[in-house]
Amino acid sequence: MIMLRRQILTILSIITIATASYAQSIVYSQPDKDDQKSESFDIVGKIGGHYLIYKNLRSRSSVTVLDDRMQMVDKIILDFVPEKLIATDLLTYRDYFYFFYQYQKKNVVYCMVAKLNGDGKMVGEPKELDTTNVNYFANSRIYNVLNSEDKQKIMIFKINSKHNDNYILTTTLFTNDLQLTSKSAISIPMPAREDFLTEFSLDNEGGLVFLRPSGTSDNDNITELTLITKAPLADTLGYYDLGLSKLYLDDPKIKVDNINKNYLVISFYSKQKRGNIDGLYALIWGKTAGRTLYNTNTTFSDEIREEAKSDGSLKFAFNNFFLQNILVKKDGGFAMAAEAVYSSNRGNNYNRWDYMYRSPYMSPSDYYYFSSPYYNSYYYPWGRWGSPGYQITRYYADNVAILSFDSTATLIWTNVIHKSQYDDFTDNFIGYGNYNSGSKYHFLFNELERRSLLLSDQTVTPDGHLERSPTLHNLDKEYQFMPRYAKQVSSRELIVPCQYRNFTCFAKIEF
Repeated sequence: MIMLRRQILTILSIITIATASYAQSIVYSQPDKDDQKSESFDIVGKIGGHYLIYKNLRSRSSVTVLDDRMQMVDKIILDFVPEKLIATDLLTYRDYFYFFYQYQKKNVVYCMVAKLNGDGKMVGEPKELDTTNVNYFANSRIYNVLNSEDKQKIMIFKINSKHNDNYILTTTLFTNDLQLTSKSAISIPMPAREDFLTEFSLDNEGGLVFLRPSGTSDNDNITELTLITKAPLADTLGYYDLGLSKLYLDDPKIKVDNINKNYLVISFYSKQKRGNIDGLYALIWGKTAGRTLYNTNTTFSDEIREEAKSDGSLKFAFNNFFLQNILVKKDGGFAMAAEAVYSSNRGNNYNRWDYMYRSPYMSPSDYYYFSSPYYNSYYYPWGRWGSPGYQITRYYADNVAILSFDSTATLIWTNVIHKSQYDDFTDNFIGYGNYNSGSKYHFLFNELERRSLLLSDQTVTPDGHLERSPTLHNLDKEYQFMPRYAKQVSSRELIVPCQYRNFTCFAKIEF
C-alpha cells in the first residue's frame, strides 16, 4: 500500500513538473469607455511594477497605467502635448521612457521630447530637440528617431528632398540622457531619378548606416545598391557600391551586428526584371575593415519551395514573401523570418510589384519632408489602404519561412510555419507576433477554429527544430488578439492588444 502511494505521488509529481514547464497565464484589461476602436496606441512597456500604454484619440493623448492584474491604476492626460500632432515615438528604459513628439506652430515644426516615469507622470519639463521652418502645413513627420540597440545613443534626423538631385541629411546625435553629442548637415547626391534612401540604423557607437537603392525606370526592381555610413562625429559620409552582379533586388533590409561590428544587408532577388523570386541576397559588411566580408546569393531549391508554397507552381513559391525579422547570432551568423502576405480588391490580387518594395500591410517608411505623402501611426483601425465605406480590401497572411545562415552568410537550415489567414477591411488580426525566451523563438498568430480566432504559439529552436506549443490557457472568445502589435516587456511577459466588441483592450501573457 505504501509502495502504491509512492508510485502515485511520483506520477503526480511528473505530471505537475510537465504541466509547469508549459505553464502560461493570460490576464485581460477591462474595457475603458474611452478605448474606442478608432484610437491609436503604442505599448510603452513595463516600468517598475506597472504596464504602460500610450493612447491617442482625436486631439487627446494619454498614458494608461495598469498593475500586475491589468487593472487600471491611473490614466494620465498628457496636457503638455498639442492637440494636433504630426508624429510620435517612444523609447523605454528600466525606470522611465522618452516620449518624442512633433507638432507645427505657424511656419515652424518642433521636435520635442518629454521624460515620463513608471506612473506615467512627466519628470521635469519637455525639451526642444530641433526645429524646422516650413512654408506649408505639414501632415507627415519631419523628423525620424533612431536609437542604438543598447539605447545609449539616440539620433533624430531629417531629409530635405526639395531638390531631386541633391538631398540634405541633417543628423543630431544625443547620449541616453539627451546630452548633445554632434549635429551635421550633409549633402547626398542622388544621381538617378529612381534613387531613394532607406533602412536607416544606428549602431552602439553612434554610427549611422543606411542604403541608397536605385531602381529601374518603372520602379519595379532595384538594380544598384549603395551602402552609406556616417561616423558619430563626422561631417562626411562614406559611400560603398555593393555591386549586385546583374541581380534584381526587392525590399533590401539592414541589420546592425553590434557584437561583431558588422552590418548585414539582406534582400530577396530575381534573376530577371519583374521575375519570380529566385533566392536570397545576403551581404556582411565589416565596419572595422570598411569593406564587404562575405557576399552570397542563395538560390532556393525545389525542396525549400515545396515546403514554403501554399499552392500553385513551385516557381511562384516565394513571390508573396516579405522579410519581417532578422536575428543576429553571437558567432556572426544570423536568422531571418519572411511571411507570405498579399491583398486583393474585388477579386484582383496585388502582387509584390504593386507595393513598391514593401509588404502590403507594413507602414511605409517616411523619411522625407517636402515630398512625403504618408502619415505615420502606430495602429490603423481600418488597415493601410482606406476605409470600408469605399471598397472591400481582403488581406492575406500565409506561411512563415525561417532561414538560418552562418558567419559566412551560407545557408545552414530552413523551416516553415504553415498557416493561412485572411481578413476584410483590416489587417490587424492577421500576421504574427514574436516572443524570445532565450532558448526558443516564439511565433504567435491567430488560427480560425470553429468560427473563433484562437491564439496559437509555435516555437523554433536554434538548430531549426519547429515545435507546436499547447493551446494557450484562459483564452476568451470575446477577445480578438492583434498579435502583430504585441510587445515583449520582460523575459517572460508579452503584452498583446486585443479588441473586445468596439473597445481596445490589452492582454498580458506570462510564460
